[in-house]
Amino acid sequence: MFQHARLPSTTVVYALAFSAWKRSAVRKCFLGASVEFVADANKVPENSVLAVWGMKPLPGVVANGVKILRLEDGFLRSVGLGTDLSQPMSLVVDGQGIYYDATGPSDLEQILAETQFSPEQLKRAQLLQQRIVAGGLTKYNVGLPGWRRPAGVDKVILVPGQVESDASLRYGAPAIRTNIGLLQAVRLANPNAYLVYKPHPDVLARLRAKGAGEEDALAWCDEQLGDVSMGDLLKDVDEVHVLTSLAGFEALMREKPVTCYGQPFYAGWGLTTDIVTNPRRYRRLSLAELVAGSLIEYPFYFSRTSANRITPEQALAELLEKRAKSSGIDPWWRELFRMVLRRVVGVR
Repeated sequence: MFQHARLPSTTVVYALAFSAWKRSAVRKCFLGASVEFVADANKVPENSVLAVWGMKPLPGVVANGVKILRLEDGFLRSVGLGTDLSQPMSLVVDGQGIYYDATGPSDLEQILAETQFSPEQLKRAQLLQQRIVAGGLTKYNVGLPGWRRPAGVDKVILVPGQVESDASLRYGAPAIRTNIGLLQAVRLANPNAYLVYKPHPDVLARLRAKGAGEEDALAWCDEQLGDVSMGDLLKDVDEVHVLTSLAGFEALMREKPVTCYGQPFYAGWGLTTDIVTNPRRYRRLSLAELVAGSLIEYPFYFSRTSANRITPEQALAELLEKRAKSSGIDPWWRELFRMVLRRVVGVR
């Protein structure tokens, strides 16, 4: 398991195929070490350390004895989308796998399965959870408030959409892997509920492609939302049904019932209704233990105003400060920037 400590100054971390805008965050993950950015795995010597993004395929052949560390965005990331190139305030570094790959173990899964959390850690996690909920914070902190629960409805179920090309579905959803498939399954299981479908914000921004058949979502739900704040929305729904969406974890922190049709990192610990079980996850966790492992022990947090690592509590304060300066409405230049991104990167 990768430890959150400064690496010896003699350590060289080879960072493979990272875009220029991610490099400063990568360096912050490996304080004390020298980070060398390379484009080909063939350039990484034996018995060294190799950092890669997520489950990205490795270009080239990895030499003997190379330790692979996988990086990904953390769960409290930014005010703004990653596809808009908003800098992350948290990243995870995993020495066994990555948190969304349910086909094998990860550092987060090991933390959740084995750590005996102290009373002090659990109290800290509870306070952190309370601050997140009170502040209405989520991963991206985008969207507008104002959604109203329909009057006279007994049960409202939120179904969050995902980007169907994302690795979290390839590696964490062994059965249903499409948004329309999820909607159909939720409707069939809950014929009388009021279903609210929220497409992924990257899809709404037209930076990632709609899922197959997603244009027919209204045939299976009662309401399809646009640019609505997830933190605001979660307050007024009764349940959340997901494939692997982080919205399920955000709902758990708000003590909402969550049903998982995939195997996200927060499923399998006795806190969710799991349609597909994971035999490696046998321990029963409290919500405080899940929060402690997922938000305190696993990620790194970075300041927006300095090169320092910070605590999750400090990251919350910075996120709240930045969001307070944002109107929630995209600035005039945002769509122009996205047009350039669509041309340069394409919509995947």
